[in-house]
Amino acid sequence: MNKSILFFIFTQHILYMRLVPFIISAILTTAFIYALDRSWGTVPPLGRFLSPQQGFWQNAEPLNYDYSDEINFPSLKGKVNIYFDERLVPHVFADNDEDLYFAQGYLHARFRLFQMDLQTRAAEGRASEIAGSAAINYDKEQRRLGMRFAAENALGEMEKDDLSKAAFSAYTAGVNAYIESLTESTLPLEYKLLDFRPEPWTNLRTALLLKMMAKMLSSGTESDLENTIARSLFKPEQLAALYPQVNDSLAPIVPKGTPFPAPTVQPVAPASADSLYFQSQTGFTQRETDRPDAGNGSNNWVVAGSRTQSGSPILANDPHLELSLPSIWYEMQLNGPGSNAYGVSLPGSPFIIIGLNDSIAWGVTNAGRDVKDYFQIKFKDDTRREYWYNGQWTPTRLRVEEIKVKGGRVVYDTVAYTEFGPVQFDKTFGSPNGNDENLAVRWIAHEPSNEGLTFYKLNRAANYNEYVEAISTFQCPGQNFVFASKTGDIAIWQQGKFPARWKGQGLYVMPGEDSSYNWQGFIPQPENPHSLNPERGFLESANQRAVDSTYPYFIPGAYITPRGIAIEKFLSNMNQVTVADMMQLQYNYFNVQAEMLRPILLKYVDRSQLDDAAAEYLKELESWNLQAEPNSKGQTIFVAWWDSLYKNIWIDDLEKGNGLAPWPERQHTLELLLRDSTNMGWVDDVRTEEREELAQVITKSMKQATTGLNNLKGEGRLEWSKRMRPSVYHLLKQNLLPFARTDLPVGGDGNIINAMKHSHGPSWRMIAHMSALTEAYGVYPGGQNGNPGSRFYDNFIDTWARGEYFPLWIMKKSDAIDRKVKWTLTLSNKNNN
Repeated sequence: MNKSILFFIFTQHILYMRLVPFIISAILTTAFIYALDRSWGTVPPLGRFLSPQQGFWQNAEPLNYDYSDEINFPSLKGKVNIYFDERLVPHVFADNDEDLYFAQGYLHARFRLFQMDLQTRAAEGRASEIAGSAAINYDKEQRRLGMRFAAENALGEMEKDDLSKAAFSAYTAGVNAYIESLTESTLPLEYKLLDFRPEPWTNLRTALLLKMMAKMLSSGTESDLENTIARSLFKPEQLAALYPQVNDSLAPIVPKGTPFPAPTVQPVAPASADSLYFQSQTGFTQRETDRPDAGNGSNNWVVAGSRTQSGSPILANDPHLELSLPSIWYEMQLNGPGSNAYGVSLPGSPFIIIGLNDSIAWGVTNAGRDVKDYFQIKFKDDTRREYWYNGQWTPTRLRVEEIKVKGGRVVYDTVAYTEFGPVQFDKTFGSPNGNDENLAVRWIAHEPSNEGLTFYKLNRAANYNEYVEAISTFQCPGQNFVFASKTGDIAIWQQGKFPARWKGQGLYVMPGEDSSYNWQGFIPQPENPHSLNPERGFLESANQRAVDSTYPYFIPGAYITPRGIAIEKFLSNMNQVTVADMMQLQYNYFNVQAEMLRPILLKYVDRSQLDDAAAEYLKELESWNLQAEPNSKGQTIFVAWWDSLYKNIWIDDLEKGNGLAPWPERQHTLELLLRDSTNMGWVDDVRTEEREELAQVITKSMKQATTGLNNLKGEGRLEWSKRMRPSVYHLLKQNLLPFARTDLPVGGDGNIINAMKHSHGPSWRMIAHMSALTEAYGVYPGGQNGNPGSRFYDNFIDTWARGEYFPLWIMKKSDAIDRKVKWTLTLSNKNNN
């Protein structure tokens, strides 16, 4: 072999030995880069997420971050000055409405974009795009409920009105102006974690957000499916006894004794109602998996000048919702031509929702009225193209829903629309037995409506008549709008579009083979429950039934009675009322149910059957001050005993319904005990041969409760707040626990004025004193900035937990040089200069 060949072989060997490590390194590097650029399950692309230039590091906001800036937007008509105070609350001043709402949209997006995006995608049934396959059934349910259908109908109504169309479009433009300014590094943190991007805002997305609120507050106020199971278990007289329409202890929103005019709409029950409806033994097994919290409610009240120390009205409001970070609310002031409104807004929609202006204040609570009914549909065949209606096969409208799933998969679902609305449940979805239980849903939120216009007008209303005109077109969700003015008027209206029902209509699933069971009309707006300047000098609402049994319309719903009793109890005994009194009442921990029930428990418990631990708990309960304070052991003991007693009274009667029938209300159960505790047939356990008496069941319940109380004591959790563990979670819940605030030192309960539950409670507390110089206070459990890396992310929570408030600074233009102004953001169109 010649030397040249040997040299060639030698050099190739050397080259190979040097290149192999390089090639392996290059392959590994490429694979590493590829891996870092992809998401793996719930793990985001780590390359981008960890990048110092673009990743999560960029979301850490310096403590001395400067929010002052001047930004040019060619679409603006003039200049908008935004003054931030020390709590990062913006005070927005604009010379025209379009610029005002453009600025509001820009601010919402800048500080709450992920929240807006997530909530509207979820509303539309697009959660699978973010969460993957786990959300497919949720998305199907949203679409089958007709959420986008409802939003499309609302959008048509919103854009019919030139005024509201201009406001919504300007708001949308402001949101998009911020979205367009985003870079990879400035994306909100959650987008980086979940590996998706914001998409342009539209007026439809605002409509979707409002429909999500409608679902939250009105979709869960009916129990048609559950009641239909109960109807198969009990006789009509038993149903009436178990599920009454009016509680004995009701303190209605409209004061008792208020006369009501004769109804102008008088619906008539079908001739077949007795046999096909009231006496039917049919039960349905379908259930919504995403059922709104039955405790979604609120408190509001207003005290007339005749009862206040100043002689001016004082209004209070605290809506009770699921608490989250970012908060559902965003505090701000909007000053434009003809308006100067301050309060909380809803990110994703323009206007101030709860607040005050220079002349009036207003607040809202949920009406709890049933505005959603189910109808049984008979399809011709499995194609669902036709259904039997009014004696003939009638075409459905089939809507093919395309559900995009994270990772590339696409799922299709076909929803049939009928005269009543979408078929929410059929053999292809929601029927556990795969049978032919086809249920269409009619929901008032499907009707064309423009709820936003109400708040546009309230922001500008100057007196009672303008307040009534503003709320008169509000349809869904039904709300109790409380009102106070500087002229001294106080009022409340339960406002919404409510079906005029014949007695019993809508309690159960109704036949849908003809129009005879459909709604026959709506209650005229002037006949909605309301009160103006009552003689007693105050009005209140706390999600209780609005009227007593003398109201001429049948109004089923999901009502909460105890808080209204407690608020009325305190307000009735108050005179020379001050703002401080109203603050104390909002934070009140008094347990009115315990006040009513404790004497019965103590009277009938057989102490001789209790062990030492139970006797000690009983002693603690006897000396308890009835306050559900954070450190209260009495509250924990009472709840455990009451839970056990409630279950023991009803479990034997309801277990035949496989857990699907509704339980009688706790307040009604308490009323049965108070009404005749010596003749409580319901306490007997029908599963046993022995007849149990009340004393036996109460004692048995205390012994059962003792087991759980001993466990809590052993864990060091006998104090109420340690048992309840009050928390404010990130919108993504337990997936982002580091961004949550847990185990807060807060008491309360859902039936207590301070209606705190584990992660549900007062989402905004506001007091408005309508004196010559407005005095207002407020607080919510969150912060103005949705960025977890900001000091303004959760800085209000400790103040809220202590029951304290921030003064609400209603700024004037001349205050621009006030030292309360910490930063100034100017939005302008330089082309107009």
